Amino acid sequence: MQGLFISMEGPDGAGKTTQIELLQTYLADKGYEIVLTRDPGGTVISEAVRRLILNKEYHEMCADTELLLYAAARAQLVQEVIRPALADGKAVISDRFVDSSVVYQGIARDMGIEKVYAVNDHALRGLRPQLTVLLDLDADEGLRRKCRQTELDRMEAEGLEFHQKVVEGYRFLADREKGRILRISATLPKEDIHAKIVLAIEERILNR
Repeated sequence: MQGLFISMEGPDGAGKTTQIELLQTYLADKGYEIVLTRDPGGTVISEAVRRLILNKEYHEMCADTELLLYAAARAQLVQEVIRPALADGKAVISDRFVDSSVVYQGIARDMGIEKVYAVNDHALRGLRPQLTVLLDLDADEGLRRKCRQTELDRMEAEGLEFHQKVVEGYRFLADREKGRILRISATLPKEDIHAKIVLAIEERILNR
């Protein structure tokens, strides 16, 4: 089988974990061996970088450092996990990928989209997901959901204005890359969201 790479994006609290679980079951039924990962994370080194980035004690971390750390963790994930899995014909589902950096650092941190792409070009070496699912949710609702779930990390603990920029950034990116990014309202029932994701995979990838 040909390798398949799908990323799941969205603001905090949008329900990515639930949709990843449903997608894993669907693709396994299609005969794929599944590799689940997350960005940042997914390898020993990348998980160590993740702990550094998200630690609330490091409030003095500047935007440039944040961007470079994300890219470093991503480079390790790509080389150690994603590329080998795709070469073996497996389906990789990633909880976030480079689009998160484009939105969180490029737009919400006002660093600029092109700067984020330039930094990540070396880490990715041309790799992009075949399909990116964007679970679209207003920032205030996302934060309400997240606060009910768990203690907030350094990025989640940013103020409402920051998270509103994140949501606006995702919507901008979805409009810019409609061929790759599937935008779905996260307020829909989880079964309806999953059905839209399955339809997109079959139309855009499997039946080509």
